[in-house]
Amino acid sequence: MKIDGFGGTVIEEADESCYWLELIIEGDLLPKERVESLLDEANQITAIMVASRKTARGT
Repeated sequence: MKIDGFGGTVIEEADESCYWLELIIEGDLLPKERVESLLDEANQITAIMVASRKTARGT
């Protein structure tokens, strides 16, 4: 997914981090307890950047 403009790269990278962390959990590559806080943080960064982008666009 290509996201242009303000914060697009940050949103895209944070979203991809969420994807990989979810795969790590689903594939039992690391204990869920060890990855959950990182996944939560990546989700929060994504949400913050999406909100910031909306504010910057005035929508």
